[in-house]
Amino acid sequence: MGKLFLIGEISKLFRIDIRTLRYYDEIRLFTPALVDEQTGYRYYAIEQFERLNTILYLKALNIPLKEMKQFIDNRNMDDVLVLLKEQKTRTEEKLQEYRRIEQKLDKLIRQIEDVSKTEDLFNIREVWLPEQKLILLKQRIQPGDNLEMSIRLLENSGNLTSSIFLGQVGLTVSAANLEQGQFDEYNSIFVFVEPDQPPPQSTALKILAGQQYLLVRFIGTHTDAAPYYERLLAYAREKKYSPAEDALEITYVDYGLSQDTSRFVTEIRLPVKPS
Repeated sequence: MGKLFLIGEISKLFRIDIRTLRYYDEIRLFTPALVDEQTGYRYYAIEQFERLNTILYLKALNIPLKEMKQFIDNRNMDDVLVLLKEQKTRTEEKLQEYRRIEQKLDKLIRQIEDVSKTEDLFNIREVWLPEQKLILLKQRIQPGDNLEMSIRLLENSGNLTSSIFLGQVGLTVSAANLEQGQFDEYNSIFVFVEPDQPPPQSTALKILAGQQYLLVRFIGTHTDAAPYYERLLAYAREKKYSPAEDALEITYVDYGLSQDTSRFVTEIRLPVKPS
């Protein structure tokens, strides 16, 4: 056996935390060549450097420690090819996951920047919106209700994950209530399905055809919405429109994004058709 090195020396030579070396010893991935029974000092031999270099190389490829140990203990070309191909597949899956995260970040940034435009607030706009997919849960909700339980029920009914809900949850006011001028009750809660994502296999899926909408954004949340429904319906009557189906109400900025209530933004989308 050649020159021996203390664990601290190995730590400095290979720039590895001592705690990591101790853990490698614990899982039998990289064990000392010698342990002094009296002092407990760990000593490593220069002949072990190749094994540690292999560990660090595989670690740089993000190979799981369990698979790393199996390979190092029984290394051969066939095994290394299998190991590398499996890791390549895992890496590709991770890249796809990061691309989805990047898309979500881009969308959230654009959404916040868009709803922060003060010139769009309080003004009624006529827009054509393309087909939209929703996961929708029929439920009676009052404007002041806490929506957390409803969101959980929606999540479970649609086989969804919590990550998609930020800035996406909406409520609907039924067409019947709109006709009667009643805006103090919602008849469902929903979340949009991303256009580039396959919709979940769920009976809660609802598809809205592309159609004409009247839109208004305002400062506030669901409890502040009633006057804006009145404005939208008055505008619709003036333009000889009538509600085509339930109105959609989406709070884009609330306590989930800001503690400043003056920055809260809610949008009402009223689908319309010629009267």
